[in-house]
Amino acid sequence: MQKSGPLLDEAVTVGDDRYAIVAARWHAEIMEALIGGAVETLTARGAVTSQVDLYRVPGSFELPLACEQAALTGRYAAVIALGTVIQGETPHHDYINMSVAQGLMRAGQNSGVPVLFGVLTCHTMQQALDRAGGAAGNKGSEAALAAIEMVNLLRIIEQD
Repeated sequence: MQKSGPLLDEAVTVGDDRYAIVAARWHAEIMEALIGGAVETLTARGAVTSQVDLYRVPGSFELPLACEQAALTGRYAAVIALGTVIQGETPHHDYINMSVAQGLMRAGQNSGVPVLFGVLTCHTMQQALDRAGGAAGNKGSEAALAAIEMVNLLRIIEQD
């Protein structure tokens, strides 16, 4: 029997839960849009500013450590990682993207706290802008919504 639908029910709210957003500073314009989308989604689901903490890291490569440390504090129901890696002239983006994805996955598994991947891995600046509130939506908002869904799903699993 299915315990959760494919989409989060509109009635599900943040409640008393606290959420951490860990965001890279690199590509400031894009990052501000992603952070804004995440915060807007959390507040639309009932969060107040005191329930959302924002931590900034230099770049996306630093996200996994900061996210894991935030998750391990026990203060947060979920941690939302936001970053942007844009392909350049060298293959550095491949190494960064893979390391960040694996590190964020491990942070969630090690802590038992959902750590959501809101990292843009784009070929161009335009693709990043499109995903930070442009034509392709706002991936910060999507990561926040996924965080709320995972928190609620884990509660269902714990109760079964």
